[in-house]
Amino acid sequence: MTTTNLPFRVAALYQFARFDDCAALRGPLDSLCRSAGVKGTLLLAREGINGTIAGSRAAIEQVLAHIRSLPGCANVGVKFADAAEMPFHRMKVRIKREIVTMGEPAIDPLASVGHYVAPEDWNALIAAPDTIVIDTRNDYEVAVGTFAGAIDPQTRTFRDFPAWFRAERERLLSAGRLADGQPPRIAMFCTGGIRCEKSTAFLKSEGLDEVYHLQGGILKYLETVPAEHSLWQGECFVFDQRVTVGHGLAQGTYALCHACRRPVSAADRASPLFEPGVSCPACHGERTDAPRAGYRERQRQEDLAAARGEVHVGASPACGEQDLEPAT
Repeated sequence: MTTTNLPFRVAALYQFARFDDCAALRGPLDSLCRSAGVKGTLLLAREGINGTIAGSRAAIEQVLAHIRSLPGCANVGVKFADAAEMPFHRMKVRIKREIVTMGEPAIDPLASVGHYVAPEDWNALIAAPDTIVIDTRNDYEVAVGTFAGAIDPQTRTFRDFPAWFRAERERLLSAGRLADGQPPRIAMFCTGGIRCEKSTAFLKSEGLDEVYHLQGGILKYLETVPAEHSLWQGECFVFDQRVTVGHGLAQGTYALCHACRRPVSAADRASPLFEPGVSCPACHGERTDAPRAGYRERQRQEDLAAARGEVHVGASPACGEQDLEPAT
């Protein structure tokens, strides 16, 4: 990533590891983040750590050094980006059942995952006629951007992915079967790589071996592959207040609807159904006047706080604090 003079460093990370006592790890990690002025969300589970945090460069390095000292995390992968403003409102360290929720407890990415494909080799793989390309992200993410020719499962959450694949498996494999009867290769991708660790492990548990995933996710691809050689179309949704990024990880053009947490384009914001903090074209018909009145008051309080140069205590959390995925 190109060095900038922007004041905040954003670090997205995950590591599958064996944590026997998450409660013992949580306190020191939370205290360090707060004392260093770092904000964001980190998830701890028996299967490892996942999160996106932001702060000064020195503070981020301090927190990363602590995370690298945790069991099995010495080589934790981190993706960096810089931001002009702090992209999170608060710091949270949470203990969860899974660091990314798939709902398949038997899946263990430490035991078996698909073949990693470096960003510079990804174009050749997904352009090959014997490859089926699947976007493992949720529907609102895919709507913002995806790779040319990728299949959109139209899932609302990652938990829906296993059922979608089981229902579509025979159709997908039959459509992509080679002339010699061999099954096609399956290439999958997600934002930062963590969902593909589980989705490829899941497909291998379903008896498929020719399974591949983009190492470092879409964002490593956007950081690595020049725009003139890219097969990416659109922008990439990220789980913080930047909302989307493009090639070179430059901040994108989307905003966030604070009522439904979906990304909104410039065209969406020009719609009469869009009201900042209250509704967007996607959610306007999903809510009645009563909750919209509450959203409107919340937005008024946030605007007043912003005019005073403050952050409203009741401000809506960054999207990443609700539905976490590494976001650089």
